[in-house]
Amino acid sequence: MAERRAFAQKISRTVAAEVRKQISGQYGGSPQLLKNLNIGGSVSHHTTVPLTEAVDPVELEDYLITHPIAVESGPLRDLLEFPPDDIEVVYTPRECRTLVSAVPEESEMDPHVRDCVRSYTEDWAIVNRKYHKLGTGFNPNTLDKQKERQKGLPKQIFESDEAPDGNSYQDEQDDLKRRSMSIDDTPRGSWACSIFDLKNSLPDALLPNLLDRTPNEEIDHHNEDQRKSSRHKELFALHPAPDEEEPIERLSVPEVPKEHFGQRLLVKCLSLKFEIEIEPIFASLALYDVKEKKKISENFYFDLNSEQMKGMLRPHVPPAAISTLARSAIFSITYPSQDVFLVIKLEKVLQQGDIGECAEPYMIFKESDAAKNKEKLEKLKCQAEQFCQRLGKYRMPFAWTAIHLMNIVSSAGSLERDSTEVEVGTGERKGSWSERRNSSIVGRRSLERTTSGDEACNLSSFRPATLTVTNFFKQEGDRLSDDDLYKFLVDMKRPSSVLRRLRPITAQLKIDISPAPENPHYCLTPELLQVKLYPDSRVRPTREILEFPARDVYVPNTTYRNLLYVYPQSLNFANRQGSARNITVKVQFMYGEDPSNAMPVIFGKSSCPEFSKEAYTAVVYHNRSPDFHEEIKIKLPATLTDHHHLLFTFYHVSCQQKQNTPLETPVGYTWIPMLQNGRLKTGQFCLPVSLEKPPQAYSVLSPEVPLPGMKWVDNHKGVFNVEVVAVSSLHTQDPYLDKFFALVHALDEHMFPVRIGDMRIMENNLENELKSSISALNSSQLEPVVRFLHLLLDKLILLVVRPPVIAGQIVNLGQASFEAMASIINRLHKNLDGNQDQHGRNSLLASYIYYVFRLPNTYPNSPSPGPGGLGGSVHYATMARSAVRPASLNLNRSRSLSNSNPDISGTPTSPDDEVRSIIGSKATDRSCNRMSSHTETSSFLQTLTGRLPTKKLFHEELALQWVVCSGSVREAALQQAWFFFELMVKSMVHHLYFADKLDAPRKNRFPERFMDDVTALVSTIAGDIVSRFQKDTEMVERLNTSLAFFLNDLLSIMDRGFVFALIKTCYKQVSSKLYSLTNPSNLASLRLDFLRIICSHEHYVTLNLPCSLLTPPASPSPSVSSATSQSSGFSTNVQDQKIANMFELSVPFRQQHYLAGLVLTELAVILDPDAEGLFGLHKKVINMVHNLLSSHDSDPRYADPQVKARVAMLYLPLIGVIMETVPQLYDFTESHNQRGRPSCVAVDDYESEGGSMISQTVAMAIAGTSVPQLTRPSSFLLTSSSGRQHSTFSTESSRSLLICLLWVLKNADESVLQKWFTDLSVLQLNRLLDLLYLCVSCFEYKGKKVFERMNSLTFKKSKDMRAKLEEAILGSIGARQEMVRRSRGQLERSPSGSAFGSQENLRWRKDMTHWRQNTEKLDKSRAEIEHEALIDGNLATEANLIILDTLEIVVQTVSVTESKESILGGVLKVLLHSMACNQSALYLQHCFATQRALVSKFPELLFEEETEQCADLCLRLLRHCSSSISTIRSHASASLYLLMRQNFEIGNNFARVKMQVTMSLSSLVGTSQNFNEEFLRRSLKTILTYAEEDLELRETTFPDQVQDLVFNLHMILSDTVKMKEHQEDPEMLIDLMYRIAKGYQNSPDLRLTWLQNMAGKHSERSNHAESAQCLVHSAALVAEYLSMLEDRKYLPVGCVTFQNISSNVLEESAVSDDVVSPDEEGICSGKYFTEAGLVGLLEQAAASFSMAGMYEAVNEVYKVLIPIHEANRDAKKLSTIHGKLQEAFSKIVHQSTGWEFLLVEFSFLFFPFLFSPFCFFFFFFVCLFYPVETPISFYQRALPTPGRPLRITRNVVLPTTSTDAFLIPASTYQVVGFAACVFVH
Repeated sequence: MAERRAFAQKISRTVAAEVRKQISGQYGGSPQLLKNLNIGGSVSHHTTVPLTEAVDPVELEDYLITHPIAVESGPLRDLLEFPPDDIEVVYTPRECRTLVSAVPEESEMDPHVRDCVRSYTEDWAIVNRKYHKLGTGFNPNTLDKQKERQKGLPKQIFESDEAPDGNSYQDEQDDLKRRSMSIDDTPRGSWACSIFDLKNSLPDALLPNLLDRTPNEEIDHHNEDQRKSSRHKELFALHPAPDEEEPIERLSVPEVPKEHFGQRLLVKCLSLKFEIEIEPIFASLALYDVKEKKKISENFYFDLNSEQMKGMLRPHVPPAAISTLARSAIFSITYPSQDVFLVIKLEKVLQQGDIGECAEPYMIFKESDAAKNKEKLEKLKCQAEQFCQRLGKYRMPFAWTAIHLMNIVSSAGSLERDSTEVEVGTGERKGSWSERRNSSIVGRRSLERTTSGDEACNLSSFRPATLTVTNFFKQEGDRLSDDDLYKFLVDMKRPSSVLRRLRPITAQLKIDISPAPENPHYCLTPELLQVKLYPDSRVRPTREILEFPARDVYVPNTTYRNLLYVYPQSLNFANRQGSARNITVKVQFMYGEDPSNAMPVIFGKSSCPEFSKEAYTAVVYHNRSPDFHEEIKIKLPATLTDHHHLLFTFYHVSCQQKQNTPLETPVGYTWIPMLQNGRLKTGQFCLPVSLEKPPQAYSVLSPEVPLPGMKWVDNHKGVFNVEVVAVSSLHTQDPYLDKFFALVHALDEHMFPVRIGDMRIMENNLENELKSSISALNSSQLEPVVRFLHLLLDKLILLVVRPPVIAGQIVNLGQASFEAMASIINRLHKNLDGNQDQHGRNSLLASYIYYVFRLPNTYPNSPSPGPGGLGGSVHYATMARSAVRPASLNLNRSRSLSNSNPDISGTPTSPDDEVRSIIGSKATDRSCNRMSSHTETSSFLQTLTGRLPTKKLFHEELALQWVVCSGSVREAALQQAWFFFELMVKSMVHHLYFADKLDAPRKNRFPERFMDDVTALVSTIAGDIVSRFQKDTEMVERLNTSLAFFLNDLLSIMDRGFVFALIKTCYKQVSSKLYSLTNPSNLASLRLDFLRIICSHEHYVTLNLPCSLLTPPASPSPSVSSATSQSSGFSTNVQDQKIANMFELSVPFRQQHYLAGLVLTELAVILDPDAEGLFGLHKKVINMVHNLLSSHDSDPRYADPQVKARVAMLYLPLIGVIMETVPQLYDFTESHNQRGRPSCVAVDDYESEGGSMISQTVAMAIAGTSVPQLTRPSSFLLTSSSGRQHSTFSTESSRSLLICLLWVLKNADESVLQKWFTDLSVLQLNRLLDLLYLCVSCFEYKGKKVFERMNSLTFKKSKDMRAKLEEAILGSIGARQEMVRRSRGQLERSPSGSAFGSQENLRWRKDMTHWRQNTEKLDKSRAEIEHEALIDGNLATEANLIILDTLEIVVQTVSVTESKESILGGVLKVLLHSMACNQSALYLQHCFATQRALVSKFPELLFEEETEQCADLCLRLLRHCSSSISTIRSHASASLYLLMRQNFEIGNNFARVKMQVTMSLSSLVGTSQNFNEEFLRRSLKTILTYAEEDLELRETTFPDQVQDLVFNLHMILSDTVKMKEHQEDPEMLIDLMYRIAKGYQNSPDLRLTWLQNMAGKHSERSNHAESAQCLVHSAALVAEYLSMLEDRKYLPVGCVTFQNISSNVLEESAVSDDVVSPDEEGICSGKYFTEAGLVGLLEQAAASFSMAGMYEAVNEVYKVLIPIHEANRDAKKLSTIHGKLQEAFSKIVHQSTGWEFLLVEFSFLFFPFLFSPFCFFFFFFVCLFYPVETPISFYQRALPTPGRPLRITRNVVLPTTSTDAFLIPASTYQVVGFAACVFVH
């Protein structure tokens, strides 16, 4: 037989006859317990289906119709059917950031603009599964949410947490010391004086009605009421959630699509001051990225001039709009890096002279010299005023500077870190930033580059900084371009910058830079719209500055934006004849060719109107080839025509005022048409410049076209460089997308031919063009595809649903659209892989499905279905009711690939009376409905504009296309199956919603062909999973979860029996593959994930038909016929088979409770010890069950106990499954050895050497039993009968399983449990009791001290871990070596040991290793420890109360059947074990009540059968009688008193209880350090009080016997208290023990115990001779009483037999009055009062004598032993004995020397002096000089002992005293011995 588990080795054997008797009944019992996976149902009634295969599910819809529900209403009714408002389609207005929505001002819009605007403004169409949050994916019993649900828990009182009051305790100890001054002077009887004190002390409160004669039923009823009151309803709220990652079944709701922002920076411009103030200066700010060589923001213009300076420009500047007065701006940076600069450029009014001349005064004049240079300054001011008046509308470049942004941010950050570190780590901005950042989607490569950058690039949490810029560089007229600027900026980063050698313009510009607040007030968008929270429009605003991201950002457009930026770059008029030197460019946006057609769409800069019709570039003085650095921002009209264009007019500005010379002279013209072939023209242009005004109709042509008769500069060469950039959510700026949208809109408008690029597409080749444009979408750039993703997908879906009619033929584009969608979605997935959730769902696509997608409206020109125009949530009945096919529709369906029937357009009739009668009383209001899927109106429409209103349902077409696709398209669809599944489901829901079918019977909702397609689809995908799981692991995992979520969704909307059949299909495919695999765990793991997701459905319980009763189906179909007892509970005549089926994974159970059956089957199969290769899945499958039960426990729908009982019914087989796993469960009982706790045997008490008085085994022997709380009950023998070594579950898994078991036992219907218990065999019931026994240990309260110790150890551990990690990182030890060391166990073990439970599989758990930010405390606060202790205390109490409830049911079962009394012993064991553990006062009260009831009902159990348990019970009760908590003492005293009373009533004597209590007390006081005698005295007084008040027994001897017992206990108590004082003094301790043993002369059992205690103490100190003497006394005592019990000739006649060894043994003569006939009273009933016990004691004595060297005594002992073995004919033993005798005699012979003769001579010479005082000196002399090794037997032979016998120790010979054993080692007397020797000489 394989090695057995530790606990199985300790247990006693079951009687063979009993096993034989019960095995016979086992095979009729639960097949689950037969552990045969090939038996799935009851043997007699059903076709067996192996557990490894799925059964046929019940036809759920039919079942519900054929079994009408008896319950009218209430919570039970809600269990039976999905709620009527389960799914709602909600239209939620999208949140708008701005006060006014951003939409075009034009009323006339082309179709594309209209679609875009609709896409950016329509409400979100959300399918809402109203109860979805009640599914297991959102289980509130997760770590983060549990604390909320643990509020208001009562504090449980535990004795281990209640430290006794130190002062009173200390006083009492001192008092005791005073009363026991001299132990020698105090005879034992004198303690009786304290009995007076006992009588006068106060008892605890007496329990009312304890002594009344109440019927047992009434007591049980009362106890049950008490137990059930104020219980905690939710068990799992007290149990920490298992440590697992994000639950696989949780699908997070995607983020709402919103406008993208990078990290936001607020820049406030405070002041700009020069050394001289003579003219207005204009400033602008912008961000540049040097590395990318890109301007990454638009310009922010600000004006810091004084009012006086502004006044100089008054003639030229109209009144300023407040939006242009902004001085603060919010910049957005998506890719912060070390290369970002904030560039400030300054301009001034144009004046005569180049930039150097104009800047000179600013360089040479100082403010301090103002008085000295007054005249010069006045002159300069005067000149400036003249220029302002004349040239005020022109500007010239002046100066610039740049700020290295990241230097500022990082230095501000470090400042903050120095001062207030806390704010860095935490703070609102950080949280909000991380949110924003997540919402921004950036490309994979971009992300890699960004995140690998310097940490300092974080702009979210630096400290606001105020900068003062003091140096500006003057602009160089020939170096104004952006390229020159980038060179300067690169140079600035170098330490030896060229710029530093230049002479600067000194000035002071003060700006504030800080992280932008989340919701700033008074903010304007780049389009100047007011952002919400704009309380007052007169306040100076903050401008949001548009970002031009350095690299692509992948975010779909969600707001209307249509801006154009024009950047004139350079002009070359070198070859132009004539005067053209001071050149400015006027830019206008024209809608026609007339000068008056300029549009006021150019944004103003600073201190000017919001919009103007023209903008001028700055002038570079006397330069014919100037560079420009302007940015002109234009608000584009929504609808552009061929006449919209940009017009550039070049002017020469005359700076000197001359007569007849105009201020500006036009010197050239050029233009850019805005549209080219219908597409917006943007990009770099090098344009020719015309010398003359353009002719008529020029705007439709490009200036590159040589118009006849026009004169051009430089022969029509390109001389003007300009860049045009559009930031638009209307214009895709991608040719492929443009072509696709153009063709789709042409179809909508039915306008042919269509012009696209240079092509004219006629109707006859439209089909090919459309198909090619769809397939060409794959070639388009990813960034525009993402920006227009919502519109693009909408259009592709529209083409599927509404196939276009071209030239009278339907063109089916379903396949092409499906392929395009699959391709686009895969591109997104591959390129944006940083933007996926745990299931691989791209967040952009998930958001599209969840918020955007809706069934396209089949009217071409009307908005999509939604509340717009129809009000609220109207049902669109007008759109969905047209069921009659228009007569005009003569269509051959052969052209259509759709499998949907066009004739089926909705409900054939609106829900009529027949349907209503089926639906019953369900609410028909479908105003709200929810779920994650999509659909489309099934309405039939009139023919409009030549489009045939062919109606296809999107989900049907999608399913068909998916089933028929193949090759790369199918592969692409499989890769992103989740997308198509979710799309299909939302389509289905929308379809049901618009067709008003959400209330229709589920079987009538979808056509059969669609269901066939779905079946085919699911089947092929399951096939893919099975065939590819080893090759494409990652893809198959995604596919598996996608399929599971799809089926989960279908359960909400389709025929549920059909979905069950789909689940079975998947199961079947996996099962068949599993059989053939050598390592099935991967595939089994996938199936577990699949099942867990399906079972996470919010109506999982309803799907399992919790109210159906299991009856054997009459036919192969699994429908259930009987609906009789559907009401509450079960009718009394339920057949046994039904009950058995409910508790087994029988076929009826698995059919009717289909999903629960699958879950429990998985559990049974995976936990099966014979299951090969599935061990790794234990935790996973257990977590699945735990998660389900935990979710039910917290579900508000199941709060009602009656409902919860129905839910628990689905898990009844779990009890059997767990019973089977008993051998594999972690043995929590063993951990009691390693954990100190205040039970009757506190482990701490014997860990330290001197701290113990009585060894563990001896202490337990006192109680007459082996150590009970360290062993498993006897029935555990069965668990290892299989003979194979099982792998043990981890502590966490075992604990999870047991809490699940307790949940089922707590909530299941008690009557059902009782009936099942009645059917179980004794073996099975015993196994259940084993489980309960294990549960007691598993959920034992640890105590606050343990939590505190764990906390400190965790803290230390985390520091050790960190040190090791640093060591590995810094290279002193490689990570690999570290791993090798770990695997070999060379790393020091954490001293926490079992504090964390099992060390196996210990990984770095998040909550244990504490790799957190520096700001987080590593150790828990006092409050957290208190909270943990509070939860643990409540869990321990509730778990034990559940166990107590179950024990009561078992007891009731036994009392009903009266055939299983052997079970009661097991019940008692569990009960006693729970008393031994650390329990709360609340639990103990109920426990004692149950124990009293049990003893009352079955008195003979304790006093005749389970005698050892009687001893154990006495020990437990006495232990609690000494509790510091008064209620516990009250109940324990009451129990103890009733125990005596019961024992007395059986035989007018309670000798057994008397003896056991006395023994227990000795054990208790001897072993428990935290024992308090004062509390025990109080309990003794309580017992006395009960005896005095017990009127019924007053006339008997009972009160006197109780009084005698109590007084005796009191004396023992006093003696043992005395022992406590002397525990550090071994000699005194032994003497005390001797006195106590002598005091027990009348109690053989106790005297034996104390003799053994003394033997043990001597052995510990290697005093073997003394130990042997004690064992001889023990054997003599046993022999004395054995001669009365058994009349056998070969046994010693009594203690007389032993007097040759020591004459002292005559003390052991039997004198006890009690023991007149010990066999009847059972007094000498311990294990030593047997023949075997006697033999054992003698063998131990012989061994000890041998070790002591007293070989003659060895012979004497064996003289007593040999006759016994001869009588038993035990040759083996006799052989051993004679061998040992030979050894002993040879040693005597070997060690005889001349010394012996010498000493004999001495004895002859000194015999006369032997009795003189000198004899002692002689003895000491011998001791001193004779070698220590000399056997002590020599002394015995050498020295005759006439008269008084000598007491001989190891090195010292002394006369015997009254003490049985002294401990005086020779070393004590060495000096005295030496002196004696001298004296004798």
